[in-house]
Amino acid sequence: MFDTHCHLNFSRFKKNVEEVITSAMENGVSQIVIPGTDIDTSVKAIEIAQAHEGLYAAVGVHPHHVYELKTASDLSIKNFMSELEKIISNPKVVAVGEVGMDRHVYQSTKYEKYSIDESFINQQKELLGEQIKLAVQYNKSLILHNREAKVDILPIVEENWDKKLDGRVVFHCCEPDEELLNFAKEHKMYIGVDGDITYYPEKQKFIRKVPLEMLVLETDAPFLLPEPLRTQKLFPNKPENIPMIAQYISEIKNVSLEELASKTTLNARNLFQIS
Repeated sequence: MFDTHCHLNFSRFKKNVEEVITSAMENGVSQIVIPGTDIDTSVKAIEIAQAHEGLYAAVGVHPHHVYELKTASDLSIKNFMSELEKIISNPKVVAVGEVGMDRHVYQSTKYEKYSIDESFINQQKELLGEQIKLAVQYNKSLILHNREAKVDILPIVEENWDKKLDGRVVFHCCEPDEELLNFAKEHKMYIGVDGDITYYPEKQKFIRKVPLEMLVLETDAPFLLPEPLRTQKLFPNKPENIPMIAQYISEIKNVSLEELASKTTLNARNLFQIS
């Protein structure tokens, strides 16, 4: 199976990343994409991917970390893009991501006085547009993050769309929203589904409507631990839990686990242009 979104580059896995990767492989998860969320984690994603067959990296600046522009007077969007251009040509980099739009007010964040205002949203929009162009320029796939910002992200993606992106974009951990699904269908995009499918009724209803041809599996590890591990508080989430998520989806969609695993793995390889 294929975990299309797993943050092995985060500090939570700093001490045991090799053990986590080995366990994933032993549980049938043979391919993993590690998305960056800022420059440092993008570099780290490449380092981990280079050391392992079947692991790949995505590089990008998450909308949450656009807030750095407010806290660092010597930083600009141009700086972000310059740093990304230095690393994007690495052969292990298969995508630009995770990038997008985010209006959620995080209660736990490294940024003091974190708040959402229109100047911050406009900076997110500008950086997203530039990162989409980067994906097109370097022929990379695109991993989109959207949280409570549908009205912002869809026009930016539409405005910067290129035919090169057909079949090469995923709505990571897609919100259960018909408009997002219709947009994805119109643009030949994929829908990422995570462990929250096991406890989120609206997501369960939504995934029933998503064609199997559009689905890819994600853990978003170390986040979104699936049930029953979530109730048991067996944190963090790990890529070895992909089969558990797959089993749950197969039951929801009334297909065999084998068919679900085979199709979502093929979808993921097509998404990231991996043979």
